[in-house]
Amino acid sequence: MVDVLRFRDDEPVGDPAVTVDAFSEQTNASAVRVEPGDDARDLIPFLEQLRLIEVDFPSFMDGRGYSAARILREAGYKGELRAVGDVLIDQLSHLRRCGFDAFAPEKGLDPADVEATFNRWPEVYQAAADDRQPIWAKRHGITNG
Repeated sequence: MVDVLRFRDDEPVGDPAVTVDAFSEQTNASAVRVEPGDDARDLIPFLEQLRLIEVDFPSFMDGRGYSAARILREAGYKGELRAVGDVLIDQLSHLRRCGFDAFAPEKGLDPADVEATFNRWPEVYQAAADDRQPIWAKRHGITNG
C-alpha cells in the first residue's frame, strides 16, 4: 500500500479513481486518474463534481503531469490533485507549485526529507498555481489579490 502525503484539510476520497476513458462513459465518478497521453482538458466540464484527480507519473522523467496539473488548476479545479507513481523527493516542491496538494509515490519518502524539501526555498521567482508571491513583487510592494 502506498502512503499518501496530503496537504489538505478536507476528508480524503475513498472511491477508486477511474480512467479518463471510463469517466467519459460513467460521468458519475468522483475520482479520475489521468494517464500520460490523456488530455486533462477533457475533464474541465466536470471539475465541480470531481473530488480527486490523480495524475500518473510512470517515470520521473515524464513531465506531462506537470502540464495536466497546471491546466486543471487554471481551469478552476479546487479538489485534491494527487501525483502518483514515480514521484521523487526532488520533484515535490515543483509539483506543489504546479498545483498538486497530495502525493502517492511508489517508494516511501522520509517525512523529515519532505518537510525539508518544502522549506528549502522560501522565495520564488514567478507566480504559479500555489499562489506564493514572487520575490520581485515583494521587493516592489505588490501584493497578491
